Amino acid sequence: MTGLECSPFRRLAPSMRGGALFVGLMLMCGCAVGPRYSRPSAPVPPDYEETPQNWKPAQPADQMLRGKWWEVYQDPQLNALEEKINISNQSLKAAQAQFAQARATVRYNRADYYPTITAGVSAARDRYSGNRPLNTSPGVNETTNDLIIPVDMSYEPDVWGRVRRTVEAARADAQATLADLESVRLSVHAELAVDYFQARELDAEARLLDDTVASYTKQLELTDNRYKGGVASQVDVAQAQTQLETARAQAIDVREQRTQFEHAIAVLIGEPASTFTLPVAALNATPPVIPPGLPSELLERRPDIAANERQMASANARIGIAKAAYFPLFNLGPSAGFESTTIVNWLSSPSAFAYVGASAVVTAFDVGRRRAASDQARAAYDQAVANYQQNVLTAYQEVEDNLAGLRLLEDESNTETRAVAAAEHSLTLSNNRYRGGVTTYLEVITAQATALADERTAVQISGRRMVDSVLLIKALGGGWDAASLSVVKMESRTPVPAGQ
Repeated sequence: MTGLECSPFRRLAPSMRGGALFVGLMLMCGCAVGPRYSRPSAPVPPDYEETPQNWKPAQPADQMLRGKWWEVYQDPQLNALEEKINISNQSLKAAQAQFAQARATVRYNRADYYPTITAGVSAARDRYSGNRPLNTSPGVNETTNDLIIPVDMSYEPDVWGRVRRTVEAARADAQATLADLESVRLSVHAELAVDYFQARELDAEARLLDDTVASYTKQLELTDNRYKGGVASQVDVAQAQTQLETARAQAIDVREQRTQFEHAIAVLIGEPASTFTLPVAALNATPPVIPPGLPSELLERRPDIAANERQMASANARIGIAKAAYFPLFNLGPSAGFESTTIVNWLSSPSAFAYVGASAVVTAFDVGRRRAASDQARAAYDQAVANYQQNVLTAYQEVEDNLAGLRLLEDESNTETRAVAAAEHSLTLSNNRYRGGVTTYLEVITAQATALADERTAVQISGRRMVDSVLLIKALGGGWDAASLSVVKMESRTPVPAGQ
């Protein structure tokens, strides 16, 4: 490092030189090295391929998602659970704390816009040896007091925009952290809704299997009576018993799966799994119509995309910080105070002192360190751009996946409903044929298995439709808007440099 003492304005009076130098440096603070940020382009399709047929683009406002998007399902139990997330979810609290750290970092960096002023007081009493060299009075000890009240100021004018770029990067990081917070909020709310509907779907399966067990129990009694009457064989009884126990085992398995979702919901709402119970209620709902909006709006509605965009802005600002290292650093260091040997006249006018100093320091040789830092900053920006564009592509994929899933599952649900009706009719016919002695019990077993499989599939499709609707809302951003990030921008406005 090479230090250069600046001594301009020599023709001015000594008392004016410091002030003139200060004003001169302030007038130089209008420039900021580094590229200006503009959002890179991203591939945006003109429309979604799977746009619902019953969505009317001319009237989107009435159906647009809002903050509490889960209320579109009109389920009071779900609404109550979702409300607990904002209060008790620990992942959300951690994200909120991370955002608070980022906001504090912005305020910390903004302090560099202003001078640092320190003040203190010191008192010293020195007794000098009478036999020290060059003593004008040999053999005589001298005692002196030194009382000082200094007030020092240190200020680095932001001539090249290093501080501005640092604040710009910190502000973009804080906005990205806020978007990450909203992304976590959306994820935990969506995860709870998914777990809730899967638990409700399993409740419906459990109820179906309980009804099946009751039906199979009666069938076993009927078959056993026929065996005792010499009409049926012992094989028929064994087959009926097998069907019954298999249905019971399936019911136990469904309840085991349901327990896992109940425990997951407990964690999401911040309660111990041991103390939380989700009341049993079979799924009996169809997914609401979710308007996807326009593809161009998705970039402003997804918090994860907004976070990627803000990360690009931060990386761009850090290129400017790296470039500022090529230019000199200026520093102003005025100081004033009082110094005396006695308390009596310590604060008197003759005891006052003041001086103004300025310096400039520039790096003369660093073996390529600054170039490496600049290259690293540019590579980090390129990485942020690639991440942003990849996330945009993934976002459109998720929307299309869930739009397609809802459309196809609706068709599958209608088809499965017809299959259930046909299977039940077939089972009725098989039971009548068996009671009439026309067929064996094997035909009844086959019809029972087919009917149960179709009924369970129908219930599972209903659950998948509800889950896909939640995932579509999540893919669309859950009603979030990137305009909410402006709160960070308003809190960290950059002071206007002198001369602008």
